[in-house]
Amino acid sequence: MFTSFEEFKFFQSFRIPVEKGDEVRCLIEYENELGQFEYIKDATLADVSVTGIGFISSSRLGVETNIRISLQFKRLRIDVEGHVVRSFGYELEEDKMLYGIEVDKDDQKNMRRFIEQYVTSFSPDRARGCLANMALSERYKKATESFEVFSLMLSLFKDITAFGSQEGFLNNMLEEISRILNAQRASIFLINPKTNELEAAAALGIDKDLLKFDYRKGIAGSVFTTGVPLNIDCETDKVRFSEEVDAKTGFSTRSILCSPLTNREDKVIGVIEVLNKRNEDRFTMEDEKMMKVLALIFSSVFHNYNPISEKSLIRRFSTPYDREYAYIGRSPQTNEIRKSIVQLKDIDTPLLIKGEFGTGKKLLARIIHNEGKRGLEKFEVIPCKGVDQEELERKLFGSDEESSLMEVCRGGTVVLHEVGHMPLSLQTKLVKVLKDRRVPGSQMTLDARVIFTSSVDLEKLTKEEGEFNEDLLDMALSSILEVAPLRKRVQDVEDLLSYFLRKECRKQGLLLKEFSDEVKEELKTYDWPGNVHELQKAVEKAVLYNPKAHIISKIKNGAAPIVDLSKASIKGLDTIPFARDYTISLKDRVALVEREMIYAEIKRNKGNKSKAAKAMGISREALRKKLLISDKVYDELSKKNQSEDSSAA
Repeated sequence: MFTSFEEFKFFQSFRIPVEKGDEVRCLIEYENELGQFEYIKDATLADVSVTGIGFISSSRLGVETNIRISLQFKRLRIDVEGHVVRSFGYELEEDKMLYGIEVDKDDQKNMRRFIEQYVTSFSPDRARGCLANMALSERYKKATESFEVFSLMLSLFKDITAFGSQEGFLNNMLEEISRILNAQRASIFLINPKTNELEAAAALGIDKDLLKFDYRKGIAGSVFTTGVPLNIDCETDKVRFSEEVDAKTGFSTRSILCSPLTNREDKVIGVIEVLNKRNEDRFTMEDEKMMKVLALIFSSVFHNYNPISEKSLIRRFSTPYDREYAYIGRSPQTNEIRKSIVQLKDIDTPLLIKGEFGTGKKLLARIIHNEGKRGLEKFEVIPCKGVDQEELERKLFGSDEESSLMEVCRGGTVVLHEVGHMPLSLQTKLVKVLKDRRVPGSQMTLDARVIFTSSVDLEKLTKEEGEFNEDLLDMALSSILEVAPLRKRVQDVEDLLSYFLRKECRKQGLLLKEFSDEVKEELKTYDWPGNVHELQKAVEKAVLYNPKAHIISKIKNGAAPIVDLSKASIKGLDTIPFARDYTISLKDRVALVEREMIYAEIKRNKGNKSKAAKAMGISREALRKKLLISDKVYDELSKKNQSEDSSAA
């Protein structure tokens, strides 16, 4: 975004319209939030000049976005770089924008060379007209040379301190804006991160308290979330326009011109909009230019506005460690996850989130849903493990009494949690439903994004054990997000401890506690087989055992899962034969613990070893080998123990 008038340029250059028959090839890339360049697949070249180009696309790009352009005409090809300096609603197609790109000065010689060859292909009449206009018009026009109204705007900007209150200044400004742009109404909206709504800070012609709505809704929501100004004819753009506010106020909106407002940190904090151009269907390009100047003025008014709330769904306005749906940590792996969220949040194809038990796969799915374009719609988790098959089938495909959750979540997200445990028969049925995009017996087309989660290796489950549908695997593998176990991201442990400790203290109505440095170090050395889930439970127990202590400096037995066999800190360890016999090797004691767990899982699965192996995330062969080894250890120790007892007798 521009942050001063000095940076704001009005382009008076004459641009040569590019016609379809000209056979100019154009490839355009933009720099995304991760600093990587991506192709704009639907970019169509609109015009060219010595200083820049114009192109049309449905992509939403902010001003100052870096651009790479490759132009080819006949045998001449040039590669240039630049940045977005303007964006307008494209009149011929309601869902597209017309972008103006200023080419870097070092590349303008290449643009001149390209235009010289390009123009030579024109008919004499076309060439004569274009070259004449270029010679007359090719220059920047400064704001001071432009509209007379700029002097009025600048004087208003200087007079801001003359008003007794900010509200008085805003109302005065809105009256001037409506007069200058010939609009019926004008409003300024700011984000309230506590309610996740855009709320009117000032409004002309209506009670501002009536103007509040979800920050993702309507034209204002689109401008706020993308940072891209919009000029919309509401009669033709029904997709983005929301009638919710009109229904509440009784006003009839025909056209909207809306621009983002930014603070000194260049965060988009709100929008300014005007409604209904008098005597015209929509606002003009000159109005758009004027609105950009006005947005600069109002951004200066709110340059200190930077609200933060633990309830905010918007990352830039949230306290990182207080959010309900936060992904906590500072490790390289966690930073990569955050980058992946940005890349994956808006795609519609299925996503597979892989990770061990307790790594936060469901939480990640929720964050991706909340931050993506489907965040306003329903979010449902369907557990596939440990549930009755009939109940699972009913949730997936519906019944006479209830609808399928995939229909209920139309426009939203459905998470199939631990999909590797879904029965094969239901997997086959699910594949057909996802391919047909329709539940059997229903006429409704499905529009829910499907996110799979799994703690087992689905590829191995498919190819080696034949217990997962190959077509469903292909769908799941279209996008993958892998979550590292906590033992591989030790840097996150301290942040997670702090987060869960604050959360539990608030829940219990206690003053904020801290862990001592010694306890933190002790907890960092543990490998957390239950991952974040286990760590959270450990913190909850620590608070329970230390209700009065401000600093938790000692972990009592059972208060945290520190694996130290010299302490009674593992629940149930005393019940496992020979597990506390410190004369035998650690390897044999681990085998005995595994043996106990495996037999418990086999019992839970009514003697079915294949199901037990699947539930534990290992193959049937791995289970067999573990039992073979552990049974041998157990038998040898039992015989040795019996022999010693006989000798003692």
